[in-house]
Amino acid sequence: MIQINNLHKNFGNLEVLKGIDLHVKKGEKLVIIGPSGSGKSTLIRCMNGLEPVSEGTVTIDGKPMNQKNRAGLNREYSSMVFQQFNLYPHLTVLDNLTLAPTRLKKVPKKEAEELAMENLKRVGLAHKANVYPTTLSGGQQQRIAIARALTMKNPIIYFDEPTSALDPEMVKEVLDIMVELGKEEITMVTVTHEMGFAKEVADRVIFCDEGKILEEGTPEHFFENPEQERTKAFLSKILR
Repeated sequence: MIQINNLHKNFGNLEVLKGIDLHVKKGEKLVIIGPSGSGKSTLIRCMNGLEPVSEGTVTIDGKPMNQKNRAGLNREYSSMVFQQFNLYPHLTVLDNLTLAPTRLKKVPKKEAEELAMENLKRVGLAHKANVYPTTLSGGQQQRIAIARALTMKNPIIYFDEPTSALDPEMVKEVLDIMVELGKEEITMVTVTHEMGFAKEVADRVIFCDEGKILEEGTPEHFFENPEQERTKAFLSKILR
């Protein structure tokens, strides 16, 4: 589903990604971990076309991404759940969910609203359809953001540290939804520090540091027998 070859990303003179090679199979649940500043979020933004690459290639379902088509590929194949929810405060919850399907995919409004309500039920928030996001808790807003991603009916969902902006008591309600999604055929790429989620949901985990992938493997490999000393050092701090 996703193929990355020799991916480099520069911001001015700063090289953030330094030759990433990565593939993600259809339906795979990939978790990306690593310290702050390792390039995790930049990688996921390059994967879904939000950032243009400086060098190398990103291919989605056999279609090479470029400057001209990256917005179209993103619209056709992927949805994104951000750290800070990115909900429109002046729109109701229901309008937030139906905006992209009706505007970008030309889905009839009634059909979009029916699908949006189905997904609000999935995240336990159908009763909040007509309220505004600012009246909701952070955990509720992130669950709304997940429902919005599902309403686009795209085969790939990217999660960029979806619990990092939440109070600890709200983290579980979001992770529970993501665990349930992990049982479906959706391709999920998740940047997170939630190691319990990685153990439970991931098919594969990659560890990034200083713009490179240092290690990859199954959750069992990572959490029971990592090979790289840098990986061991990182996990020893985050798993304490």
